[in-house]
Amino acid sequence: MKSLAGETARATAEIGSQISQVQNATNQAVEAIRSITTTIEEVASIATSIAAAVEQQGAATAEIARSVQEMTSSTQSSTINIAEVGRSVNETGAVAGQVLSAAAGLSGQSSQLTQEVQSFAAKLRAA
Repeated sequence: MKSLAGETARATAEIGSQISQVQNATNQAVEAIRSITTTIEEVASIATSIAAAVEQQGAATAEIARSVQEMTSSTQSSTINIAEVGRSVNETGAVAGQVLSAAAGLSGQSSQLTQEVQSFAAKLRAA
């Protein structure tokens, strides 16, 4: 019996040692899982931040595109307005030329009329 009791005690000690090893391995696995969970949470947080930044960048790009479109439209309007001003300047120049020509004609007629009036007045004085 003594020998059976000794073997039982050794077997019990060995089982206790194995249980302790399994508990240590389980604790290490739990710690590894906790570490992995923390890493996954950090990656998820970073991915969320990246998604928000991409969304903001998309909104900024859309705003830039809208601004460029507005500038293009404004530039086209300015080009049209400049062309209209150019046509108006040309028309004004043509009209100014006509006015100048008419003024020169009137000046000539005025000079001729002045001479005729002076001549008429001279004839009246002589008569």
